[in-house]
Amino acid sequence: MSNSILKAVDATTVRGWLNENRAVLIDIREADEHALEHIAEARLMPLSGFDSIDYSHEHDKIAVFHCKMGGRTSSAAQQILNIGLGEVYQLEGGIQAWKAAGFPCGRTSGHYGENP
Repeated sequence: MSNSILKAVDATTVRGWLNENRAVLIDIREADEHALEHIAEARLMPLSGFDSIDYSHEHDKIAVFHCKMGGRTSSAAQQILNIGLGEVYQLEGGIQAWKAAGFPCGRTSGHYGENP
């Protein structure tokens, strides 16, 4: 896929880590993208507002970052690594791979642009 400096991990492995409370899943897309479709357990941390303090209490967990298909996460790898989290991965294929693996995604109701 990509030559990112982040290690890639598949959706099934991430699902297991989340079930075991071993990982934190971080969505680096912007708020409008997250509102339209997101992984329920993912926390929103857009690239435009990265702050390592947001996750300082979770340095003992595996950090898995994702975007839509993986390209943005790969491009931002150094910025992600600079946050200083311990074990860091990217969700291979992003939210698209998550859905392809059969895992659900949610939507934020009442988001602008949606039909009622």
